[in-house]
Amino acid sequence: MTVSRRINGLQGSARKQTAALSAFLLVQTLGTVFFIGDVIGDLREDPTSIHFLFEATVTVALVLGIVFGAFALRRTIVLLHSQEAALDVARGALSDVIARQFQAWALTPAERDVAFLALKGLDVAEIAELRGAAPGTVRAQLTHIYAKAGVSGRAQFAAFFVEDLLGQGVTPAA
Repeated sequence: MTVSRRINGLQGSARKQTAALSAFLLVQTLGTVFFIGDVIGDLREDPTSIHFLFEATVTVALVLGIVFGAFALRRTIVLLHSQEAALDVARGALSDVIARQFQAWALTPAERDVAFLALKGLDVAEIAELRGAAPGTVRAQLTHIYAKAGVSGRAQFAAFFVEDLLGQGVTPAA
């Protein structure tokens, strides 16, 4: 089974869980509305009866269930969005993530080209040859790129994006 299929399966499961939680919250809310009306009626008749106290307790429990259910639903939705973002990266959108990060770092077009070639694993001489530039120019550009990225070298620079693939997430530079 491929990673993409496995992630799709997990997302389908998360969507089903979200739908189930939503339906449960809807039914629970309808029940709560009924019980609130009944408790108000019982309150007018005999606020000290065991029947009233029992229904009031059940109503409070239902309200708490709705609140906790809403939090669980929100957490599930956030998780689903997080998984969708990870899937975008896994499907090949990593280049878009890289381009957005390069833009956030305010890399010049030349620095973007050099940075992308460095991420592909090319060394300084290969980058210089491809770009028709001197190796010293490429080294200077890499130094500027690493400074803008807040990393100390090529390994940390590549690791910044690999962390996203490993589920750690890309933290945008300030």
